[in-house]
Amino acid sequence: MRFPCRPRRFTLRARLTLIYGGLFLVAGVVLLGVTYALFTHQLSQSGHKFLARTELPGTRSEPPGTGTDAPAGLGKQKDIVVFTRSGDVFRGAEAVARMEQEQAALREAATTSLLAQGGIALLIVGGAAAGFGWLVAGRVLAPLHRVTDTARRIADARVADRGLHERIALRGPVDEVKDLADTFDTMVERLDRSFDGQRRFVANASHELRTPLTLGRALVEVAMHRRTASPDVKQLGENLLEINSRHERLINGLLLLADSENELTDRRPVDLADVVEHVVAQTAPEAKKWGIAVHDTAGEAPTTGDALLLERLVHNLVENGIRHNTGDGGWVRITSRTRDGDLVEIEVSNTGPVVAPYDIPALFEPFRRLGADRLVTAKGAGLGLSIVRSVTRAHAGEVTARPREGGGLVVTVSLPLSTRDHVLVPG
Repeated sequence: MRFPCRPRRFTLRARLTLIYGGLFLVAGVVLLGVTYALFTHQLSQSGHKFLARTELPGTRSEPPGTGTDAPAGLGKQKDIVVFTRSGDVFRGAEAVARMEQEQAALREAATTSLLAQGGIALLIVGGAAAGFGWLVAGRVLAPLHRVTDTARRIADARVADRGLHERIALRGPVDEVKDLADTFDTMVERLDRSFDGQRRFVANASHELRTPLTLGRALVEVAMHRRTASPDVKQLGENLLEINSRHERLINGLLLLADSENELTDRRPVDLADVVEHVVAQTAPEAKKWGIAVHDTAGEAPTTGDALLLERLVHNLVENGIRHNTGDGGWVRITSRTRDGDLVEIEVSNTGPVVAPYDIPALFEPFRRLGADRLVTAKGAGLGLSIVRSVTRAHAGEVTARPREGGGLVVTVSLPLSTRDHVLVPG
């Protein structure tokens, strides 16, 4: 079954990338802040140093590099001379002020350069780290994508057990992801065995039930055809044979349902137009018995598959339309055609009782019939449309049904178009 789609959020890979990139950026910002704090602290601890001094007339010269700190040298400010590049000359207190101004400008320029260039470098390296994190996350999550793809293929199989033969068979180090893949494989393997056992049970049970039915029919026929058989015995025999025939239809339906659930391994070209004409000819006596007119429009509709199963599909649709009709004056219309260039269709519509839209899904379930309390009735065993659905799914097709205005049903089966030139005509 399909679950409703939820709004798509960030993928796990995107979230991991954001986490990697965010942690790197946070660590980079902290590192940049610590570097800035240490840098400003170092600048504040280093006082003003005079690296050179110009001797004025009447003063004693000191060797270069023996300058003093600014606070201690305030008494010798008259000995300080500062020359600027523009040719200006500052002496004494003006020279000290000029040096302090230049030092403040240098500190501000260094701090600005550290923050600006460090921030740009952090962004570049952070982007590279995020890209690297994206690649690493993709590589780490690749096994999970493999698990997801396998699960999606199994879930999208048209028949419930069609994709259960697939396995992930993940290779690599034994970690959490491999444990998940191995557990998934174990679960699918058990489901596959369960479905396979169910199919075998239905098939074996159906075959085993045929033997007593055949024996019972033979005994009833022998008793009916005795010369000493009374009219009551003959009437009882006819009733028993009718009941036996209904049970045989049920058994045959179960066998066909079990076979149609299996995957098709041999596909051959089939033209549904030939199938329609063949089925209409087969069902003509029954349609005449019920007083139903059958109209067919057999357009070319080439596909591939099992000819016998496709014939049974069309036969069940027509038979269902004949038996669940209004009686004399009713009709069944069957059409085969090619649609949209890549699909072929079989559409069967019929008059009949009004069917509510919410009752239609029940018609395709085994043994579910509207207005009937018994599983097997004179009109069928309750397996007709369920077989139609199984055969359609086995041929990678879709079946839809809708109520017909005025009463009755319209059933449409869509199958893949075949482009092969040679067509196998059934029967």
